[in-house]
Amino acid sequence: MTGAGLRGRLLAIMDAHGRGGAVDPVQVEELAVEVLRYQATHGRVYGALCRRRGIDPARVDRWEAFPPVPVRAFQAFDVEAVEDGAGAPEAIFRTSGTTGGPRGVHRVHDLELYHRSLLAHARRSLVPLPGRVVALLPSPRARPDSSLVHMVGQFARYGGAGGEEGFHASPEWVLDTAGFEAALEEAQVAGEPVLVAGTAFAFVHWLDGRPAGARHHVLPAGSRVVETGGFKGRSREVEPAELHSLLSAALGVPGGAIVNEYGMTEMLSQFWEPPDARVHPPGERWHEGPPWVRTRILDPDTLEPAEAGAPGVLCHLDLANLHSASLLLTEDVGVPAGPPGRGGFRVPGRVQGAPPRGCSLAMEEVLAAERAGERPGEGHREHPGAYP
Repeated sequence: MTGAGLRGRLLAIMDAHGRGGAVDPVQVEELAVEVLRYQATHGRVYGALCRRRGIDPARVDRWEAFPPVPVRAFQAFDVEAVEDGAGAPEAIFRTSGTTGGPRGVHRVHDLELYHRSLLAHARRSLVPLPGRVVALLPSPRARPDSSLVHMVGQFARYGGAGGEEGFHASPEWVLDTAGFEAALEEAQVAGEPVLVAGTAFAFVHWLDGRPAGARHHVLPAGSRVVETGGFKGRSREVEPAELHSLLSAALGVPGGAIVNEYGMTEMLSQFWEPPDARVHPPGERWHEGPPWVRTRILDPDTLEPAEAGAPGVLCHLDLANLHSASLLLTEDVGVPAGPPGRGGFRVPGRVQGAPPRGCSLAMEEVLAAERAGERPGEGHREHPGAYP
């Protein structure tokens, strides 16, 4: 099937989810196989990996039987799956590079697909999704290469703000805390629910910089606070329970209105803490993706399914990545969590030091395909910058 045909089927699934309808899981499983076959045919990286494995995509009828692409491949190659004659990417997102290695690059060829995926699942997860945005982030115009900034910019556009208002950080991520405080006051006076967004380290910087005895805000009912990303040495580290408690007090919102988002530059779909998870303390919550995403938890050495209930490396299938790589092997540790059958997981943390043996071997396999002359991609090699 052509990319246009796959795209149309995927958009129909996203729209059904966004309207609050049910999505047939069998339909998703069948579409997943077709998307991976398409990527093996039109993706230089993925095609090389399948050939090296001796896999004939036309004979594979389960998406789990396809090989995953390690996220580190985005640091070395142009991971694209586009048909002949495709134009330039509509956006280029770069990872932050805070781990000290080269920055991964995700070339996005279909922003509408990304936006429909984002808004459909966010509306179901945040309940409600406020239209007014106040963010401790640079504006989308200032940082067009940040997928996190782009995401929050779409929330602002959803609310009619044009995608540029409400952002209170410089392109270098220097926070405008005075402007942030003023915007919170304006939202409080307006009496309209507001979406307050920022990284964990930005919120800690703001909270630590507030003078002793600073007046707490009381945001309107229905407001949501979205915190995402880690600390990565940019501030003191604060346990989630403490951070949520501090934010709840400073912003005047209940703990259930504070939502953690788990996402990555290499994925175009996001995982949110669903409403029924947010009745629990932060350490007992879990994340769930939309119906066009599947998550497997794999043994870090063998990349076979981990034992039931055991931690392992997260492997995500994201059909929104139609024109790059949908089956991704991360280096994040996850454990199954939440109600059975919903695919929820908890992320205790990122692998420290060397990547798990299985992830390293998977990356070596992609590199070997290039050395063998299969040329999975020329590689961007520019080493320019996951969420900050």
